[in-house]
Amino acid sequence: MRLQGAHVLVCLFFGLLSFQANGQSKKFIEFSYDQGPIIGNNKDWADELIERIDYKGFDVRFGWRSRENNHYNYINRFPSYGVGFTSALNYHSEIGRPLGIYAFGDVPFGKINFDRKLNFSFYTQIGLGLNMNPYDAETNAINGFVGSAVNAHIHFGLKASYKISNSFNVFTSVGTKHYSNGSIKKPNSGINFIPIALGIRVQLDQEEFQPGPKPEFPPLEKRFFWDIAAYTGLKSYEIGEKAYFRGGLGVNYLWELSYKYRVGLGVDWFYGAGAKQRFPSENVRFTDVNSFAIVGSWEWKLTEKLYMPIAFGVYLDKAGLNQETASFYERIGVRYRMNQNLFAGVQIKAHKAKADFFEFTLGYTIPGKVLKTTSH
Repeated sequence: MRLQGAHVLVCLFFGLLSFQANGQSKKFIEFSYDQGPIIGNNKDWADELIERIDYKGFDVRFGWRSRENNHYNYINRFPSYGVGFTSALNYHSEIGRPLGIYAFGDVPFGKINFDRKLNFSFYTQIGLGLNMNPYDAETNAINGFVGSAVNAHIHFGLKASYKISNSFNVFTSVGTKHYSNGSIKKPNSGINFIPIALGIRVQLDQEEFQPGPKPEFPPLEKRFFWDIAAYTGLKSYEIGEKAYFRGGLGVNYLWELSYKYRVGLGVDWFYGAGAKQRFPSENVRFTDVNSFAIVGSWEWKLTEKLYMPIAFGVYLDKAGLNQETASFYERIGVRYRMNQNLFAGVQIKAHKAKADFFEFTLGYTIPGKVLKTTSH
């Protein structure tokens, strides 16, 4: 099973990021080396596999930091965006030589001070993981981490950077690097590294990064919003089985908390197809394949169009045959607003950080009446 939908969405995300790289951006290239342990899952096969392999890798990134002095850049402390390539240095017959292409974001911490030499940030990467040797019952039965050669690449963590000159910064980072196909093909425990990186950023121009004074903020219209989102995806339940449709519908009632965040509560419904094919001798009931949950939602606005949905849900009624392995779930992803109402995106829904399925999402926002207007 190929991650065809993921290919399309990652290309879309890369295209959206490319709009940020305009003449008002300070462009750079980063080179880094990282290494770190592989995290197991307390299974004997995983412990044996971890003893055989190690992780050392490198990254090359091209990025830009927008000088456009608007309120979205200001409240997010003028983040950096870009595209990158990563590869493990060593080849192991059990997992291959994992590599990835990805889009990234790097969001600084602390008060805005462009003259400060030491800076801290949070970073995240989303892309495609390639060049892996997946599970094979005859030739690679020990690899229970990934069941497909193409996977999602997800990497997030913390970064410290020190400015040496107008041309060079050095940095170190620590994070979690994850490869998974979102249970589209079993097995899918996921490959998890905890890499520590050392690197250098080369500025492609000598000009100081000085966007100017605090911009003028538009009035903030405090109101509620209804968000209605349809989720679609695929999930494989057993090794050797085909993937079946997974999907659902979410309805959230969100409050415009600030220029940066929306928060709210909602309900989710999830459906899993294929139960009659998987269990032909059983009487499959409605409650066996349909789940309902209450969910707390948070939206982090990165730009006027781009935002990150983050959610934590608790099942009210959990389907017996959908392999929802915990009483709660997490969701994180990226979405793009095509206009005031219509949005699309991709999220990963997980149970205790283990993927349930990738949610390809199309949704509609209904703004409520403006209750009050505030200024920054």
